Amino acid sequence: MVALTMVACVAAVSVQAQWFRAGEPVRPNPAYDGQFTFVRLRYGDPVPYVNQRVFWSHDYPVGERHFMQILDEVSYLRPKVEETSILGLEDPELFRYPVVYMAEPGYWIITDDEAEVFRTYLKKGGFVIFDDFSEGRGGWTNFEYAFRRVIPEARFYDLDSSHQIFHSFFEINSLDIVPTYDAWQPSLRAVFEDNDPSRRMIAMINYNTDISEFWEYSTTGLYPIVDTNEAYKLGVNYVIYAMTH
Repeated sequence: MVALTMVACVAAVSVQAQWFRAGEPVRPNPAYDGQFTFVRLRYGDPVPYVNQRVFWSHDYPVGERHFMQILDEVSYLRPKVEETSILGLEDPELFRYPVVYMAEPGYWIITDDEAEVFRTYLKKGGFVIFDDFSEGRGGWTNFEYAFRRVIPEARFYDLDSSHQIFHSFFEINSLDIVPTYDAWQPSLRAVFEDNDPSRRMIAMINYNTDISEFWEYSTTGLYPIVDTNEAYKLGVNYVIYAMTH
C-alpha cells in the first residue's frame, strides 16, 4: 500500500514528464537558505539549454522534482520540491550542500582544479550519487578514470543488500529489485572513506541502471509501477543515509 501511494502522490502534484529533444531552459538556482535542495552536478561549460545531447542533464528537471516530492511526502527532511540546483565542481557553493547527484558519469570530464575541489568536498563529509550509465552508454572505464583523478587510491566495492544504506529508511532486502537499464545487469557499487567499508560511504554508484529515469516518467505509465517505486525507495535511502552519516 505504501508503495502504490508513492507513485500516486507524484501523479497528483507533478507536471507531465518531458523528453527534452528541442531543449529545456536551465532554471536559475534558488538562493541558499539551509533547506535541503537537490543538487545536480554538471561537467563542462554552463549551458542555457539542456537536452539529450547534454549528458549530465538527463531527466532534468522533472526527475529531481518528482523525487523531491516523494522525499517530502515520506520523510521529515522537508526538501525544496520545485526548485533544484545545478552546480559545477568548481563552484564554492558546492560546500553548502551535503548531497549531490551526477547523471551519465560515463561521459564525465574533469579538470585538475575540479578534481581538487571535489576531493576536498568528499573528504569534508560530502556524498555523491552517480546514476544513469551502463556498459552500453559511456561505460565504466571513463568513469573510473575521472573518479581516480578525484581520489587516486579509490577502491570500488560491489554492494549487497546487507549494507546499511539499504536499511536507512525503507527495508530493501534484495537488490534484485533494482530496475534494469539497456538490458545490462544492474550493479550497485560504493567508495568509502579510506577504502574502509566499515566507515562512511562517500560515493554511491548506480551502474547499469538509471533510477532517475523512473522518477522522471513516474506519472506517465511508461514503466511498471513496481519498478518506479523501487527506484524511489533507493533514492530515499541514499539521501537519508547521507544525511545521517
